[in-house]
Parts: sequence; structure tokens; C-alpha cells
Amino acid sequence: MTTRALVTGGNGFVAQWAIKAMLERGWSVTAAGVGPADKSIVLTDDERSRVAWKRMDITSQSEVEAVVEFARPDAVLHLAGISHVLDALSKPGYAYEVNTVGAVRLLAEVRKHRTAGTADPVVLVVGSAEQYGRHELNEMPLHEGLEQRPLTLYAASKMAQEIAALQAYRSEGVKVICTRSFNHSGIGHSPHFLLPGLVARACALPKTGGSLVIGNADTVRDFLHVSDVADAYLSLLEKGVVGEAYNVSSGEGVTVRQLATSVLQHLGMDAEITTDPALMRRVDVPVLVGSNSKLRHATGWAPRRTRDDIIDDLIHAATR
Repeated sequence: MTTRALVTGGNGFVAQWAIKAMLERGWSVTAAGVGPADKSIVLTDDERSRVAWKRMDITSQSEVEAVVEFARPDAVLHLAGISHVLDALSKPGYAYEVNTVGAVRLLAEVRKHRTAGTADPVVLVVGSAEQYGRHELNEMPLHEGLEQRPLTLYAASKMAQEIAALQAYRSEGVKVICTRSFNHSGIGHSPHFLLPGLVARACALPKTGGSLVIGNADTVRDFLHVSDVADAYLSLLEKGVVGEAYNVSSGEGVTVRQLATSVLQHLGMDAEITTDPALMRRVDVPVLVGSNSKLRHATGWAPRRTRDDIIDDLIHAATR
């Protein structure tokens, strides 16, 4: 039997990779979102033609209702959201409206179909590692049982999303699974984010000399290739335990300076690395590295790509 999938935020970066993975598995896909998707980077024209594309603003209950009614999904991948920390900070009310209340709207429609017996999907609600906030080095890699201490408005909105989603499971039986997803990147990722931003700035440097400017050089992050993240999400939809939250992470940390050095090495460039206070966040988490043991145990998932693969892919996309 073909799995009917609904992907919210369907025009987004991760959604495109997830849709590709779903089509490769033979799933039937409805993608819902606002704004145009890049038609050339991730999905082929043939793949795009096999997807039912629907407009859905997650802040509109009637639009959410119409899309869920159309899709009657077996699986929902909820990716619609404000994903950039500074974007959330600049529009705090809207960030909560999209990230938190949006999930509540979606789950309310799923609950209606579950009650009516017309659809009872597993819903994967994608959150962020930023929900953990600051923890001591001896607590790394972070596991799901640790306290969440969000420092940014973005992180708080995602933690609130998780609380609302798990409440829907506990009180209404909606089959919710949550993720706390660590950094990931790959082709199609906006240069507003750390690694594609480093690649874009490095590619703009002269072949000799120049300076690659970074923010806090000592910040440590945990990176996965976006294709591995898409596989993790589908694995959780298929095998995850409802009512649980899972880290999606590599389990390995890397500093921003190490990332910048790797980018320059992959480009064969000899440039100075300098720091600019303007690129530093006023509130930042120094180290975020996550354990993926729970995810591996539940699904058998394991990452297949490396950070070098991410950098190579980003450079190829930026220079072709």
C-alpha cells in the first residue's frame, strides 16, 4: 500500500530533500507551503510533476483544514516554520504564530480526521537543538533526557511547539513524534546560515590573499548532511515511537574556525581567517553537540555523508 505523505513548508530547503527521499520510496506526496520553490536545485522536473503542490499558510486555519482534507495523509512531516534565529527575533509575535500556533492548528485538523476515522497519520514535528540552550561540556553529547533551557526567542518557540505537540499525543492520542534537530546543510541551503554563508564568502575572495570573516570562532556545532536528515525524518515516520522526542545529530562537534579552515582547504585558497563582532550573536550557545543513540536504536538510521561532503556540495553549487 502506498504511503500518502503531507509535507508542510514544502517549498523549503529540507522539505525538497525529504520529498525527493519520499518519492524514491514510492510514497505519494502532497507538498504545502507559501512562496516559490527553487525548481532546479534539488528536485528534477519529473519529480516535481509527481508531487501535488498546494498553497497553505500555516497561520490560516481554513487553509490548513483544506490541505489536510485533500491529502488524507498516512504520514505528516511538519517543516513549516521560521527557521532563522534573527528572523524570529525581529518578528517575535509572528514567530510564535508560525512555529507554535501553526503546529497547534495542524494537529487540530489531524485530530478531527482521527476522530472521524478518515485519517490517523503519524506526525513528525521538527524542532531544534537550540531548545537545549547552554549545558556544561561534560554533558556533551546531549541526550534527550536533559533539561531544555532555550536562550533565544526562536528556541523558545520551538520548545513551545514540542510541548503543544506532545500534549496532543497525551490527551488526544494524536500520533506525534518530535525531533530536536542539530545543524544540517547541503545544496539549496540559504547563505544566511552558517556553513553556506562561509562558502559564499570564501568563493567571493580573490584567489590569493584576502580574509574570510567569521563570527565567534570557538562556537561548536554538530553538522549533518541534509540528505541524512531527510532519511532520519522518514525513518522516524516509519519506525519512531509516538510520544517521544529524538535528537537528529551526528554526535560530533566542530568549531566555526575549523569549518572556515576546511572551506578554504577545499577551495585550495590561502586566506586569513578573521573575526567580526558584528557577526556574533548577542545570545549564543557556545557548544551544541547531540547524541543520536536514541534515534539509531529506534530506527537503525546512521549518517552516510560527512562534513567534507557538505562542503564539497556547497562549493559545487556555488561555483557551477
